[in-house]
Amino acid sequence: MNIQSINPTTGEVLETFPEMRPDEIDRTVESAYRTFHDWRSHSFADRAKHMREAGRILRGGKEKYARTMALEMGKPIVQGEAEVEKCAWTCDYYAEHAEGFLADQLRETDASRSYIRFEPIGPVLAIMPWNFPLWQVFRFAAPALMAGNAGILKHASNVPRCALQIEEIFREAGFPEDLFRVLLVGPELISLIIADARVRAVTLTGSDGAGSKVAEQAGRQLKKTVLELGGSDPFIVLEDADIHKAAKTAADARLINSGQSCIAAKRFIVVEKIEGMFLEHFVSEMRSRSMGNPLDRDTQVGPQARDDLRISLHRQVEESVKRGAKLLLGGRVPEGPGAFYPPTVLAAVKEDMPAFYEETFGPVAAIIRAQDEGDAIHLANNSSFGLGASLWTRDRERAERLVGQIEAGSVFVNELVKSDPRLPFGGVKRSGYGRELSEYGIREFMNIKSVWMASSRDASQAQANLSE
Repeated sequence: MNIQSINPTTGEVLETFPEMRPDEIDRTVESAYRTFHDWRSHSFADRAKHMREAGRILRGGKEKYARTMALEMGKPIVQGEAEVEKCAWTCDYYAEHAEGFLADQLRETDASRSYIRFEPIGPVLAIMPWNFPLWQVFRFAAPALMAGNAGILKHASNVPRCALQIEEIFREAGFPEDLFRVLLVGPELISLIIADARVRAVTLTGSDGAGSKVAEQAGRQLKKTVLELGGSDPFIVLEDADIHKAAKTAADARLINSGQSCIAAKRFIVVEKIEGMFLEHFVSEMRSRSMGNPLDRDTQVGPQARDDLRISLHRQVEESVKRGAKLLLGGRVPEGPGAFYPPTVLAAVKEDMPAFYEETFGPVAAIIRAQDEGDAIHLANNSSFGLGASLWTRDRERAERLVGQIEAGSVFVNELVKSDPRLPFGGVKRSGYGRELSEYGIREFMNIKSVWMASSRDASQAQANLSE
């Protein structure tokens, strides 16, 4: 069986890779496992030297890596370059801060000295999606490798060249050759890899369905998991918001990565007093965004990553319209080659429509009318997901009060939701558990070890008692 890289702009097969055989998988896992035992003893300074070099390589090859993303999954090239820069920033961030994040923590007890230390646990299997082919991997790999762990990557099958380029970056940066390895395998072999005793933990970014399966498989092996799953993020606009800024940011939040982002705003919950004004500006912003070849630097919306994803998205739109949603913009599959889908706005969306209760992974915005502030928060929370949320109000005290009522892993006030290496990232409910990034993310795959030391006098007394 082969793994193919297919250009979603043209449908052209770019490259074909043979799937790894079981014996190749075994050798790859073994090499990562053996390398980990040496790597864990390296100093933070040595690890940081290589991690900073990885950041330098990323910046130097920014155009090359962005082009690969554009060809394999359709990301507009300007957005791809920004993704590469963010990966480099994260490499630098953990090179600088990992040692401090993992320093011993003293605790006052009745011991002469007691403290907590953080120790790496071994190879971590990362099951990563196609939508941010570099960023999703580096936000796992940078902290994992700086912590002393090894990384094994099972990337999405439609971005194999991106996966291999990441492996090359770490090797070129001077990391041990087998510390970060790629497995070119299909999803049917994931359970066997999870079951391997040499694999110590699993992290997955993907759908809630995939997360449930991986959590079940890892649970049978009693292995730690971190899951960053889907989202149906609310973008809440209250009556005292800056309407013009909110509408422009809303379009940015919906169309980033051609709408294919877990933390893209998807449900736009607007209080009825300002709904008309917001809609006017929002539809204008969505209409103005250019759709086309992702290699064109003027393109803001590229194709969907695969045609089956476009088919699923269009079904959600059609079913929502059938149930009473009003199509204000887009909503029609364009003719010609490529998996393109236009920026689309659905108004009068209700809670029984797919555009409300499912994750729409593409450039489709659902406008939901709220009676007032309380109704807006209720609608925002009436979802099985809880990844991010954006709240728009000019009143800081009001925002502080409402932040605590919104069920999400992060709330951004008067801004679109975004990940940042300085802040923990993750969700609640069916958006997953555990955290990536910041000091919380780097500690997820560590043995948090308690150390208790008796005083020499206590030890001597204990020995005397035994000899009596």
